[in-house]
Amino acid sequence: MANVCVFCASSRTLDARWLDLATDTGAELARRGHTLVSGGGCVGMMGAVADGARAAGGRTLGVIPQALVDLEVADLASDELLITDGMASRKTLMIDKSDAFVALPGGLGTLDELFEVWTTATLALHAKPMVLVDADGFYRPLLDWLRTLADRHFLKPAGLDLLLVAPTVQEALDLLDHRLT
Repeated sequence: MANVCVFCASSRTLDARWLDLATDTGAELARRGHTLVSGGGCVGMMGAVADGARAAGGRTLGVIPQALVDLEVADLASDELLITDGMASRKTLMIDKSDAFVALPGGLGTLDELFEVWTTATLALHAKPMVLVDADGFYRPLLDWLRTLADRHFLKPAGLDLLLVAPTVQEALDLLDHRLT
């Protein structure tokens, strides 16, 4: 099937519900026959999504910069772990290795990755589907603000439409599967 990259938080201090969401995402990707591409970390939601995928029999591909390997947060259980020289090359490699993207709740790193893949899509550097999982309205304030960018002509409506939004992992993956076929 497809290589699906999941962007999500790596914080060690998250509520269990976010870790459960990540675990469920990894498991559902595996059930659908997809390979998980992740940031290669073993902590927070990033570790949970990889653990969920492997527990359901899925394949995992991690991409991590050497600096994070040195901090001992690398997902050494990955089926394949690619080590880069920095964060920028990590994002480039994640985009290159992926057929589609899912953004779960996260912080600055998640947003950085999401905006990188979204920006390159608006520039027609790739046509890979992207979906934002707006679980419990997590991203609602951001989405509202992004709509004002389009209203003020800082973002073309077609660019805004490139990012699919779904309230659940199941619906998000249904959207991706539909776009991938």
